[in-house]
Amino acid sequence: MKAKRKYKFEPDYAVPPGQTLQEVMESLDMSQKELAIRTGLTVQSLIRIFKGEQPISYESANRFELVTGVPASFWNNLEAQYQEQRAKVIERERFRKDMEWLKTIPTKELAERGLLKETTDEIEMLRDTLAFYGVSSVEAWREIWTNPAVAARRSHCFESQPGSASAWIRQGELQSQKIVCKPFDKTLFLKALKMIRSLTCEEPERFEPEMKRLCADAGVVLALVPEMRKVPWNGATKWLSPQKAMILLCLRGRGEDKFWFSFFHEAGHVLHDGKKDLLINNGTRNEPREGRADEFAAEFLVPARYNEKIKAFSSDREIVGFAKELGVSPGIVAGRYQFLTKRWTHFKKTIRTFQWKVT
Repeated sequence: MKAKRKYKFEPDYAVPPGQTLQEVMESLDMSQKELAIRTGLTVQSLIRIFKGEQPISYESANRFELVTGVPASFWNNLEAQYQEQRAKVIERERFRKDMEWLKTIPTKELAERGLLKETTDEIEMLRDTLAFYGVSSVEAWREIWTNPAVAARRSHCFESQPGSASAWIRQGELQSQKIVCKPFDKTLFLKALKMIRSLTCEEPERFEPEMKRLCADAGVVLALVPEMRKVPWNGATKWLSPQKAMILLCLRGRGEDKFWFSFFHEAGHVLHDGKKDLLINNGTRNEPREGRADEFAAEFLVPARYNEKIKAFSSDREIVGFAKELGVSPGIVAGRYQFLTKRWTHFKKTIRTFQWKVT
């Protein structure tokens, strides 16, 4: 026999404790005037309490205990429950106006990742979504994510899908909150980048934790988040505070050359761009900042003076041997060859594809 599914009951009304007080008064055969005399309250105050227009104070609860025999704690609890339910009713009414906004957020995808509860109640889903973003209202969300002053400091590609984009970036923020990070130090970060470059030959299970540690020691959090369906971006950079930067990279089955280029691209933003900027790498170079970050990543991994030599390679052995000289993964050199020659199928087997275990 299957157990019956239980649904949470959420009333859309609030019963004022004054109604219970009125019932107790009537059960004691008291009139409003008599109750007023006995409690020392005015008739007008009692009427307002009956209607829920005036709260039962601690002092009034003590008086009601003496007059009715019902403990003050009962009246205090009843008042607290009423105010809590009343606030929920008001909140639900306010949230009903924000259903159109909810349609712009990829709630189904976030629920699939366990970040939102699966529910058919739109109000409950809206509330859960606001909690995911750490805001109390849609107005607050807009102030953080779509305020004109904020928009002017971020990559233009954000505007195409602000709902999905903000959801992806927010996941990075939530990851970053859990990572202990030292204050940002530019010199230490540059040293960390050199050490991370030497890790490019390793497998993800070896280089990932070491990357995160090296970055955190220099004041940079590395967050790895699966791509959202409508925003298959390579990475993003955001300063979470003046002393803590976040590099957010997309997790998907991709070539190692693209992964490493994306990381060092974002590192370039951390080193050279403003701390108020939200910069997103969608693979284009339509902004000066993105072009500078591309140049930094390319030069850091494989200096441009080697480009002509790389273009002349004709065998995997040459790729592997040169990569060993440079101290980087052969896949990075193969990726540079493909980029320079536009021969995207050449040395394809030399480029590893990372498969990530997403938790």
